[in-house]
Amino acid sequence: MAIIKVEQLCKKYGSTVAVDNVSFEVSQGEIFGMVGPNGAGKTTVTECIEGLRKPDSGKIRLFGSDLQEHKYSVRERIGMQLQEGELQDRIKVKEAIKLFASFYEHPVRLEELLDEFDLVGSRNNYFVNLSGGQKKRVLIALALVGNPDIIFLDELTSGLDPQGRRVMWDLVKKTRQKGKTVFLTTHYMEDAERLCDRVLIMDHGRIVALDRPENLVRSLGSEKKAIFTVDNAFQPEPFKTLSSVTRLEQIGERVIVYGQGEDLLGDVVRAAEKSGCRLRDLRFEQPTLEDVFLALTGREMHD
Repeated sequence: MAIIKVEQLCKKYGSTVAVDNVSFEVSQGEIFGMVGPNGAGKTTVTECIEGLRKPDSGKIRLFGSDLQEHKYSVRERIGMQLQEGELQDRIKVKEAIKLFASFYEHPVRLEELLDEFDLVGSRNNYFVNLSGGQKKRVLIALALVGNPDIIFLDELTSGLDPQGRRVMWDLVKKTRQKGKTVFLTTHYMEDAERLCDRVLIMDHGRIVALDRPENLVRSLGSEKKAIFTVDNAFQPEPFKTLSSVTRLEQIGERVIVYGQGEDLLGDVVRAAEKSGCRLRDLRFEQPTLEDVFLALTGREMHD
């Protein structure tokens, strides 16, 4: 079932086309990712779906209902964590959750949210005194306090350290396990690869790709790489003759073996054992969504 349906959505700001004829569907219960660089139109699309911005043209349906005709009833069933979300400095965590809970007829219990988002010990802390990760958790808790069917998360892990990002990933997965549909907007490709069932890639207001992350990466047909260092006695021939290897580069002690297939790394390790070669600092690299974006647009994600 399509819980979100967007048809030919367009939005301009003056002479700038922010969203150019965008159409897609989101299925109930999936984690759907919209990725692209800053300025790609992601936030505009999301805010149109949330009812925060009115599109110039196109149709948006949530739960099978036209958004413009049923805006208020639809909003009861969605939760939003905005990219620039903030609270008053001197509001306590428990006060913020109680305030937002008062907006809904059947909110989630305070204690349940505090426990789920590891905020029990911070319940009496002021928002201004929280760490970046704690603030993110509070904002997600506020998005979920109304027990929504769809939750929108915009740049969820922006500004967080690696550990904080992993905490956010776990929270998103737990949210989906409750039967929620998650609409994730990010310019971090790793977030999309780790979390999303399907990924929509946007650039300059248009959709350039939409598929499962693994399918998008597989469509590149790009080479995988096994990278390692060796001693001066290294003999490349046993590696060059492997059916999974397409080419080999050696610069001093550093060797890069390029190839295709599911077992490239295993082939390289077995060839090393057979030839008596010791591989040091071995690592394996394969194409990512970053490579997909580069191939589709001709530029890096951060440009």
